Order: sequence, then structure tokens, then C-alpha cells
Amino acid sequence: MRYVTDLPHPIEEDQHVWIPMSDGVRLSAKIWRPTSSDTDPVPAVLESIPYRKRDLSSVRDSMHHPYLAGHGYACVRVDTRGTGESEGLLADEYLEREQRDSEEVLAWIAAQPWCDGRTGMMGISWGAFAALQVAARRPPSLRAIAIASFTDDRYDDDMHYMGGCMLSDNLAEAGTMFAYATCPPDPALVGDRWREMWHERLSGSGPWVVEWLRHQRRDAYWRHASVCEDYTALQVPVLASSGWADGYSNAVTRLLRHATVERKGLIGPWSHKLPHLGEPGPAIGYLQELVRWWDHWLKDVDNGVMDEPMLRTWMQESVPPSTSYEERPGRWIAEPSWPSPHVREVTSPLYAHTIGTPDDTDRVPYEDDDSEEPGPGEVPVAEGGPDPEDFEELTVRSPLSVGQYAGKWASYNAPPDLPYDQREEDGGSLVFESPVLTERTEMLGSPSVRLDFSVDRPVAMVAARLSDVAPGGATTRVTYGLLNLTHRSGADEPELLVPGRRYRATVHLNGTAQAFPPGHRIRLSLSTSYWPLAWPPPEPVLLSVRPGTSSLTLPIRSADGPAERDPFGPPEAVEPLATTQKVLPEQDWTVSRNLVDYTSALDIVKDSGTVHYEDAGLDVGRRAVERYDWVADDFTSVRGRSSWTMRFGRDGWDTRTETSTVLSSDEKQFHVHATLDAYEGEERVFSRNWQIDVDRDHL
Repeated sequence: MRYVTDLPHPIEEDQHVWIPMSDGVRLSAKIWRPTSSDTDPVPAVLESIPYRKRDLSSVRDSMHHPYLAGHGYACVRVDTRGTGESEGLLADEYLEREQRDSEEVLAWIAAQPWCDGRTGMMGISWGAFAALQVAARRPPSLRAIAIASFTDDRYDDDMHYMGGCMLSDNLAEAGTMFAYATCPPDPALVGDRWREMWHERLSGSGPWVVEWLRHQRRDAYWRHASVCEDYTALQVPVLASSGWADGYSNAVTRLLRHATVERKGLIGPWSHKLPHLGEPGPAIGYLQELVRWWDHWLKDVDNGVMDEPMLRTWMQESVPPSTSYEERPGRWIAEPSWPSPHVREVTSPLYAHTIGTPDDTDRVPYEDDDSEEPGPGEVPVAEGGPDPEDFEELTVRSPLSVGQYAGKWASYNAPPDLPYDQREEDGGSLVFESPVLTERTEMLGSPSVRLDFSVDRPVAMVAARLSDVAPGGATTRVTYGLLNLTHRSGADEPELLVPGRRYRATVHLNGTAQAFPPGHRIRLSLSTSYWPLAWPPPEPVLLSVRPGTSSLTLPIRSADGPAERDPFGPPEAVEPLATTQKVLPEQDWTVSRNLVDYTSALDIVKDSGTVHYEDAGLDVGRRAVERYDWVADDFTSVRGRSSWTMRFGRDGWDTRTETSTVLSSDEKQFHVHATLDAYEGEERVFSRNWQIDVDRDHL
């Protein structure tokens, strides 16, 4: 990282500015802007998130907002209602009130004497969600957005559900927000009202996972603020970015495909990080790209930014399996449009990757489909070739241990959370493998698997994993996809499966850019559980797959597709705020298995230690512990726990919150047990328990 000191414009900072909302609540903002904006107004860029501008996000904020301000923009960083120093209550994510708040903040910004009336929005994760969702509401001052690690589909492509399967991140994110939404404001900024504001948060909070469990199918709750419901609502230009190790990479290409506004896409090898802080590397000069983007759309500078490729992405080279990487080898490639003219879909039947024997069992017609013709995306049988029906049916009933090495749904690259060697996972899976590759093969886009299947239970799931198998056998997961098979015809009206009946379904895998070298193999693995990444079905399932009438489709990029040599500058930023590490952090990721009582567990520790923020004079501690455990193959024994401790203090002021959410299930219901305790010093000043059951809905 290159720290820049010679910015074009001197800047000034306002540490705490109240912005009034129409319902009487005041939001707290920190503002960086050119000193000259007092007499020469400039465009403004808003970032609104619930992650505490005063401390927990202050180091990151101090690197990019002053940088943009120094290039001629007013940067406004707002604490979402009910977080940080903002008044009110945060009860859930992306509510109507939150979006109205952002519209009112934009109107307030545009009316300030230091703003010329033109605004943009930016952010990563929650901030990117907020920007995209507000953009679709068309506030009059908003001219463009720049978003990273986001989704346009809150149900099917977020950390809650994937292909109708519930992710364990549904619990983990709920635990995170349970912690953040119950932290106190800083008395140094809000004054004597800090305790009143804190107790409003404590008494109005609760485990968010309960609401998310009450919506297990795609309904109005998830359609709200999902921009994919109406792409035409989006009327401002979008710079969209993500990383292949992130959980949000699909949204970039989906937005490029469906949106009608001016748009650019950028996907690197990164985890859930901004591109100038990207891990695994290489990180890029993203802030320089933002300046060019804002200059073009907010200052009308003709800098050619829209003459460049629609999509730039990092084509990843083959690597050995590892739970973390400092760098991913590869190269930048360019696509003039998306879908790309350089990518073709190649479909092959699964029997081409297995040795099968004829199956003389009676044929059972597909549900609602008596035709023997191949479906969309399937390959017809060549004349004179084998009859696809004559290949032996293959079966699998996966143990709960499949998924122990899956890593996180979205990697944060700390603690090491990428998938490990897949060979043990494949031992409990149905495996199809290509012949040894004789030439380099590059893949760009989203693979899919078309399954002709039956199951022996009414509720079932399938996890499909695509891996790179090296000559020595080391197996690196490249991408994966999940499908709740009761959602095979749609997520809004799931249907129970009839045991023994044949069905067709398509599993869509996450997009990726991956090169497979000669001598390697491409492996497809199918399993009926993927715990703890995804919550398992109520009971073990036997999945039967007909390889002759099932197929794998790969998005193959032509070898002569265009590449770019170093299209980005090196990462730049302003030197971050000074901090002192007073208590060392702790990071851990442990998989354990007891062969006496057959208990297994995944234990994750993310402890930041205690950090002293020099600018605010604050000591802040943050510790998160996740545990996912189970017994043998008892699907009703699975349990997840997300526990957080947050501590804030200075001089004689010492506050602490302890939150815990435990999720378990039986064949009929999910069970939530949550606790919240708040302390001033060692005196507990608030305590509450929740015990809530939610019926399983085709899950």
C-alpha cells in the first residue's frame, strides 16, 4: 500500500454532525471535504453503514474518505439509525425506514452550501446494498454509485439462503448484528444522553435470525429491496466490484447482464475486501478508479472511463488447496460485454465421466414430463451412440462430515476460511471426473449441473462442487452450488418430493474464473449434505442420479480472449488513523472429531484483542466465537452458536455487551435460544433471554 500525502486539495474534517430526519431522529455523520468547498461547492459521496464510524470502521474510513476528499469531493460517512452515535433503533436490515433515511440524508447533503447539488453513493457489503437499493428509488440528486461485495437478490444470493438451502451464515450474520445493534454510543459525542440511547437499543433489540427463519421461501420480505425484481428502476451508472473468494461475486455479472444503465464490472481474486485492500492479492489502485468514476459522472470530465471494457476480471491459475492465500497467481482479462462473446457453454453428460453398466430397471416418467426429448441445456444422444437410459443409476447418502472443510460462505481471509483439500469431502460424495486434460482450459462464468434424480425423503438438498485435481491427487475446490430440491420449480412455492419419483432439476454454481492446466482433471462432486456451511435437511437422504440423462455445463473461455497487462495502478490510500494494540488478537479455526462419542465440531474464534484508538481516546475490544457441532449422522443433533463480546471504554467509562444466539432443530422445527447482557463496569445493567421456535418450511 502506498500512502499518499500530496493530495490535490487541502481538506477539513467535521467529526460529528447531526442530520435531522423527518420523524425527529437525528443521524450522526462524519464529513471530510476540501477546505475550498466553503466558497467553491463540490459533489458529495455518501457511505451509510452500521459499523461505527467512531471506532470499528474508523481506520478503514480514514484511508479512503480523506483520499476522495483530497481529490475534490465531500465525503459523508453516516452511522445507520440505531448504531454508532445515531439516534433511533436498528431492528433489521434494509428496512423501508433505512432507505428513506438515506434519501433524506442525500437531500440534506445536496442542500449544503459546500455541495454543488450532485451526489453519489459508495460502499462495501451493507454500504453497497444501501447504495444499490437507494439508487433504485431514484433520489433526484443521485448521479452514480460505486459498490463492492453486494447483491441484487436478497433471497437467493445473500448470506441467508442459497438455492433454497439455509446457510450457517444466516446465524453468523444475525449474531454479528445482534452485537453491533446493542453497542452504546460514545458519550464524548452525544453527551449525557448516551445511557438513554443505549438502553433504547438494548430493550428494542433481539435475535435477528428469528425473522429470517420466518421467511424460508422467497416472499415479499425478501423481494423488498431486491433490485433484481425490477432492473429498470435502476437509472444511475454503476461501478460494481467483488472478489472470486467472496460470497457476492455472482451479482456483478448478473447486474452487467440485466441492468440497462451505464455499468462497469470488476472482479479480482479477493475475499470480502475493498479492492485496494484486496486479499488474496494482488490488490489494485481502486481509489484511483473511484476518482476517475466520480470525475466522469459527478464532474462531467471526459476521461474515457466508459470506453474501457465492461468487465475486467482476474483469471486465476491453478493452486494447491489452502485455507488462505497471500496472492493468487493469474492475469487480468477483459470482456467488452456480458455475456461475453469469448465464452461458450460446453455441455457433457455425466456418463462421459464415469464407467457405467446397463440398468435394466423399468423407466419411470419425469413428473409433469413424459417426453424422452432432452431438456434445455442437455446434449441429445448421438445417432448410433449409447442409450442414455442404459447407464447404471448411481446413489449417495452423504455423512454430516461432508462440509467440514468447506470454509465460509464468504471468505474474509482471516482467520483462514477458504476450503481445504477436498479429498476427504469427496469420500462422502458422488464423484464424476474428466479425463486428464491435454491442453489448458479456462473457465469464466457460472457452471451448472442438470440432474435426473430421485430421492427417498420428501425434503432433500444437493451440493455440487467443481474442483481442480492435480496429478498427485490434491483437490482444490473452484466453485460450488446448493439446491434445496423442494425448490426445484421455484423458491416462492416449494413442493415436497415424492420418494422414488424421477425429477429434473438444475443446480447453478457460483461464477468463477479459473484456468486448468494440462495434466489436471476437472471433478464434479455431489453430496446430500454440506454442513456446517449449509443447514442439513431433517433426516439423511439417499439421492439417486442417472448419469446418462444428467449433464454438466461449463462456461469455457476461448484461448484467444483479450487480456490486459497491468490495467490498474498500485493500491493507494491516505495513511490510516493511529491505533495501539493493547491486548493481542486471537484467531482460530479448528475441526474436531471424537471417536468415542462421535461428536464433531467446527470452532471459530475471531478476537481483535483490545485496540486503543488514539484519535478518539477509546479502548475497544471485540471477540466473536462460533461453534457448529453434531453427533455422528444424527441430522437432528446439528447446532450452531454465535457469541460476541463488545467492550468500549475510556478513563472511568467502561461498558460491555455479551450476546449469544444458539440455533438447533428437530425434524419439524428450528429452535432459537438467545441471551443479551449489558454491563457498566462489572455491574450488569440489562439482561434478557429469548426462547423461540419456528416451524421448518420445506427445509
